[in-house]
Amino acid sequence: MNLKIEKDGSLGNDLFKDSGGEKTSTPWLGITADKWKLGITLFSGKIMGLMLVLLAMVTLPGLFGTHANAAAVAGPTAIETSLMNSINTTWTLVAAFLVFGMQAGFVMLEAGFARTRETVNVLMECIFDTCLCGILFWAVGYAFMFGWGNGFIGWHGDPAGKIAGSWFFLSNIPETYGATGIPILAHWIFQYAFADTCSTIVSGAMIGRTSFRGDILYSIGITGFIYPIIGHWAWGPDGFLALMGSKGGFFESLGTGFRDFAGSTVVHTIGGIASLAGAIVLGPRFGRIFARDDKEKGGMPPAHNLTLAAIGGFILWFGWYGFNPGSTLNAMDMQGIGRVAANTTLAACGGGMAAMFIALWFGPTKGKFDLGYTINGFLAGLVAITASCYWVSPGGSIILGMVAGVLTYIGMNVVEWFRIDDPVGAVTVHGINGIWGTLSIGFFACGKYGFTSPVGADNTAPVAGLFYGGGFQVLEAQLIGSAIVTGAVFAVCMVMMFIIMKLPHPWSLRVPIEAETGPGGLDMFEHGTSAYPEIVDEDIDLSKLSAPELVK
Repeated sequence: MNLKIEKDGSLGNDLFKDSGGEKTSTPWLGITADKWKLGITLFSGKIMGLMLVLLAMVTLPGLFGTHANAAAVAGPTAIETSLMNSINTTWTLVAAFLVFGMQAGFVMLEAGFARTRETVNVLMECIFDTCLCGILFWAVGYAFMFGWGNGFIGWHGDPAGKIAGSWFFLSNIPETYGATGIPILAHWIFQYAFADTCSTIVSGAMIGRTSFRGDILYSIGITGFIYPIIGHWAWGPDGFLALMGSKGGFFESLGTGFRDFAGSTVVHTIGGIASLAGAIVLGPRFGRIFARDDKEKGGMPPAHNLTLAAIGGFILWFGWYGFNPGSTLNAMDMQGIGRVAANTTLAACGGGMAAMFIALWFGPTKGKFDLGYTINGFLAGLVAITASCYWVSPGGSIILGMVAGVLTYIGMNVVEWFRIDDPVGAVTVHGINGIWGTLSIGFFACGKYGFTSPVGADNTAPVAGLFYGGGFQVLEAQLIGSAIVTGAVFAVCMVMMFIIMKLPHPWSLRVPIEAETGPGGLDMFEHGTSAYPEIVDEDIDLSKLSAPELVK
C-alpha cells in the first residue's frame, strides 16, 4: 500500500488514502511531515546520546584504571589526577548541600512534634544554631577537629608537610585536605553541615522550656568545643581512636581501629547524649504528666502538627543520601557509593516497619498504627546504618535497621519511665541508636569491603564482624570507642548544662515558670509572636469578594 502526502503537507486528514484511492484507517492520525522530521531528529539524538554513554562506559574504566589493569598502569597522569579531583570535589559539595538541606527537615520535625505555643522558639533556635555553627566552625571548630595536634585535640597543619601555624579562622590551611585531593574549603563545607546537624539534634530534646540565651550558651559549648574536640578522637588525622590498634597507638594489642564511616558516634551519639544531659538538667515541661504516674492522662503530649513532622522526616531521609554516600569523599568508588545508598535505604525501611508493628502490638495505641513511632523508627534506622553503611550487606542493613526500630520503641518508653521529657525522641533516635549503629559494625561487617580512596575502593583488608567469621576483635574496638565517647560527652555536657542552669535570668538554661504558663507560652515570652496568629472573622469582609466590580 502506497501512502500519499496531501497538498497541505499532512499524511491525510481523518484517513489515509492508498494508491487505489480507497481509504484505510491509520494510527498516525494527522501527523505532518514537519512532525515526522522532528521525531526522526529526536530519535537520532537519543541514539547518538546512547552511543556516547556506551563509549564512555568502555573508555573511562581504562582512563582511571581498574583492578584488572592496575598492575599494568604506573599511576594516573597529572591531567587524570586533576580530573578525578574535580569530580570528587563536585560530588563532595553536592553531598554537603544535601546534608545542609537536612536543617529544613529538622525544623519541620521538631516543630511538628512540639506544642503550638513553642513553635516559633523551635524554629528560631534551629536557625540561630545554623548561623552560630558556621562562625564557630570557621573560627575554631575545624582546627580542633581536623587539624594535627595530638590524640585529643588538633590545631595546626600536617607536620610532615612542614605547614607552620594554626588553622584557627581557617588560616595557614593547605590547598587540599590530606590525600583526598579535595580543596580544604570544600571539605570544610561538608564537615560544617555535619557539625550543624549535631547541634540541631540537641535542641529537639530541650523544646518548650529552654531560654533562648541559654540555648546560645550551650550551643557555643557543643558546636565550638565538645563536638569538634571529641570528634577529633575518631576522625582527626592523629586522633587516638582513629589510630587505635596501630603500632604505638592506643590499645596497640587490639590490632584493629575504631570505625565510624559517616557519624553514628561522632555526630549522632554526641548529639543524642548531649540531649540526654540537657533534658535531665532542665527537667520536664510544666504540667507534663508521665505514664508511670498516671496511665490515663500520662504519656507524651500530642504533637501539634504530625503532617509537618512527617514531611520533616522525609526531608531528613533525603538528606541522608548526602550524609552517608557523601562520606566517601570521592565519586570514583562507584560500587561503594551505590552500596552505601542502598544500605541506607534498606535500614530506614526496616526501622520504620519494625517500629510501626511493635507499637501496633504493644504501644499505648495498641491495635492502631502509630505515626510518631513510625517516623522515629525510620530515622533510627538511618542513624544506625550511618556508621556501618560501607561495610555491611543489604540483608544486614535490613536486620540492623529493624533492631533500631525495636530499640526506638523500647528506648522512648524507658526515657519516659525515668521522667525525662524528650519531645521529639532525640535521646533514643540519635543517642541509643547511634551507639547501636556503632556496635553493629562488629556484628554485621560482611568481610568483603575495606576502605575507600580518591581513586576507588581498596578491599585488600576487608572488615569482618562476628556474624561473618571475624570474631570479637572488631566488636571490641567498637565497644571501647563508643563507651569512651558516650561517657565523655555525658560527663562534660552534664557539667556544662548544670553551670548554665545556675546562671541568673535571662541567661539561665530554663525560662521562668510564667514563660511556660503565660499567654502565648514560650513564643510570646521569648520572641513576641506566635506561629499561628489568630484571625478574627469580623476583620474580613467576605461580601467584597463577590462585588460586581471584582467580577470580570
